[in-house]
Amino acid sequence: MTESHFLGSRRLQVVEAPIIPAVAQWIRQVPGTISLGQGVVGYGPSPAAYEAAKAFGKAPGDHLYGPVAGDPDLLEAIRQRLLKEHGVEVGDDRCLWVTAGANMAFFHAIMAIADPGDEIILPLPWYFNQEMAVTMLGCVPVGVATRPDDHGLDIEAMRAAITPRTRAIVTVSPNNPTGAVYPEADLRALDQLARERGLFLVSDEAYDAFVWEGRRHFSPASIAGSARHTLAIYSMSKSYGLASWRVGYIVAPLALLPHFNKIQDTDLICPPRIAQRVATAALREGPIVFEAHRESLAEVREMVLEALTHAKLPLKFSPAEGAFYTFLTVDGDYHPMALTERLIREHGVAVIPGSAFGIDRGCTLRVAYGALEPQTVREGIQRLCHGLGKILGSAG
Repeated sequence: MTESHFLGSRRLQVVEAPIIPAVAQWIRQVPGTISLGQGVVGYGPSPAAYEAAKAFGKAPGDHLYGPVAGDPDLLEAIRQRLLKEHGVEVGDDRCLWVTAGANMAFFHAIMAIADPGDEIILPLPWYFNQEMAVTMLGCVPVGVATRPDDHGLDIEAMRAAITPRTRAIVTVSPNNPTGAVYPEADLRALDQLARERGLFLVSDEAYDAFVWEGRRHFSPASIAGSARHTLAIYSMSKSYGLASWRVGYIVAPLALLPHFNKIQDTDLICPPRIAQRVATAALREGPIVFEAHRESLAEVREMVLEALTHAKLPLKFSPAEGAFYTFLTVDGDYHPMALTERLIREHGVAVIPGSAFGIDRGCTLRVAYGALEPQTVREGIQRLCHGLGKILGSAG
């Protein structure tokens, strides 16, 4: 028996390692680095949510397994939010599941709808954890380029990418990593395409609250007749400040109910009940924590875009009308991983290389600005512009 016998699953060996821990290791090696890398917010849950956590555990039932799909109070609070904020009705033709974060919801969704060898269309740049999940499940991620000017959906390119093995199309709007917000017309056209071709549409809406400059988030799950083929995924990590509590949820066609039941009972048994109690309290209050920070986040976004514009560097960047990211394309022959490492080691600022998001040509970088105080972001973006000026200038 050879040593390779003990290397573990070949399926996992072909999956790229996640980029966030790799960049975090470089950051730890350079104390004082300002991270414009990981996509999180800088605030926590509301006081009422904290109180719900403190009160948990006093009833004997708090320590028992709960319903596989989630506790009734939380499911009802989610139903009300979806209907009020997105026009998504969870009726008799849909099922609703609470998961330990939106990434788990996505993993469960692909497991429920696809078989090994099936193709899953992901607009480029893709969210790297989704590509990893598709590959882990033995499916084939098919990257389809978006429009270069604004990273909007190219419906005809997606149509051309469909093959007999295609099972689903995935969208992320507002988008990670570009900050693009897909217009309602494009999402309706894509939903119609999925319906005509007998495909599932998986709509990741984790950043649904984060829209700027008068843009509006639109959920394909609100389209009449979409219940049979459209799945919508949400997260409470961002607008509700519950990242460490791991609460997400998914709306899916009722026909998938037996599959989700099998998957969740095996993988999770039930969502963590203390986290569900916190999420229920947060939903009942509404997104008051996000609303308290909306203006500050909008100002930080403006600061970032203005600094990048005035720096007059050899790069282009996306309009970033949603989420808390902007995506830079650097002119010239630079390796994004090498450039990221140099920015950390030489200039004390961290970003995420665009190669992690499936972009294998040119040099691209994702900049995240949601986690830090305005003054820290200001310092970080100054370091970034200065560092890029030094590196790109010296290379020229």
